[in-house]
Amino acid sequence: MELPAVCLGPFGCNLLFCVRPHNYSHKKYSRNGIAFKYIDGPKYIESGKEHSSTSVRGTIYCSNQQEKNVGLPSDHIPVSAKVVYAAAPAMSHNQESHPECNSRVTAILTALEKMKLTSKAMDQASEKGLIFIDGSGPTYATATTFQESLLAAGAGISLVDSVVAASKVSKDPPVAFALIRPPGHHAIPKGAMGFCVFGNIAIAARYAQRMHGLKRVFIIDFDVHHGNGTNDAFYEDPDIFFLSTHQAGSYPGTGKIDQIGCGRGEGSTLNLPLPGGSGDTAMRTVFDEVIVPCAQRFKPDIILVSAGIFRYDAHLLDPLASFQFTTGTYYMLASKIKQLAKDLCGGRCVFFLEGGYNLSSLSNSVVESFRAFLGERSLAAELDDPSYLHEEPLNKVKQLIEKVKHIHSF
Repeated sequence: MELPAVCLGPFGCNLLFCVRPHNYSHKKYSRNGIAFKYIDGPKYIESGKEHSSTSVRGTIYCSNQQEKNVGLPSDHIPVSAKVVYAAAPAMSHNQESHPECNSRVTAILTALEKMKLTSKAMDQASEKGLIFIDGSGPTYATATTFQESLLAAGAGISLVDSVVAASKVSKDPPVAFALIRPPGHHAIPKGAMGFCVFGNIAIAARYAQRMHGLKRVFIIDFDVHHGNGTNDAFYEDPDIFFLSTHQAGSYPGTGKIDQIGCGRGEGSTLNLPLPGGSGDTAMRTVFDEVIVPCAQRFKPDIILVSAGIFRYDAHLLDPLASFQFTTGTYYMLASKIKQLAKDLCGGRCVFFLEGGYNLSSLSNSVVESFRAFLGERSLAAELDDPSYLHEEPLNKVKQLIEKVKHIHSF
């Protein structure tokens, strides 16, 4: 079995439009496996149960503080909404022993339900046959992977639609969050790579440009692994700024500090490979001294974040990383990015889940991100155990920051 070549968006591939929902009804609607609904704020659990709409293939919700209308289409988001998110769990794209398995989105949704941030949103799907894709590092596929990957990409672009529409009627549109899989930032034009099938965030970036006229797209990739697929897709594009922080020497070995784009896109790629052991203090410093000035200079029309919120595999408990981010790190960064989008691009901001393989830290970190989006207080002090932490290599981090400032002239 072979998967078709992966389309990252710049080539006008029609697959982008295969999973967009149409033919809306006022109460609730579903199209091509995506179900939409809205959830009230202080009583979102009860409201969610009353108006539940589940799908094996995916669900889109809006956490809302005031509005009472349920099931409005994505281009009519209530102006008081705080968060809109899509869940595309790809239940049949699964291998139980693989770190990128179908437990990941399930764990997040369970945690959101437990913390009373939303209602239960998933049915189980039966397992399908399994194959591994040669040379992909290792990436597997099942009989449903192609269609479920289309759904993940479509959920992302539907969230772009929602955020753009909301920003036209509100100065404080909701933050969008794509809880989707398979992930995407390693996928390259030739095919799947590194657990990733389609370049979800790259597709969304090009879609935002072509369908909504948002010329300048700022992509932040807080992932312990370099997002080589997104990097390569826009390496010569001056209108898409790709900024990646990742662990030096980690998979796939790309993302060197001197890889800054080429041709007309020279300077629009910034890679900052951080030393192992980097944590809260390092990321606060990087955000304030690198990300903010880059974004201010670039003047984006929309901010996209890979993945979901900074690739949750950077958490100190994650089995595939040696960073030591805490749950509090994600609350802080979610708050800062939300404010950055509000300051620079009318609040237009969409997060895309990529990795994160310790289910407890993954789900807790996503929940903390939602709390930040909703303006609720952090519970990180109750979730983080400081005994796990060790001294950060801050001198190395400062040296890298000074080097990247020199390379990019800021």
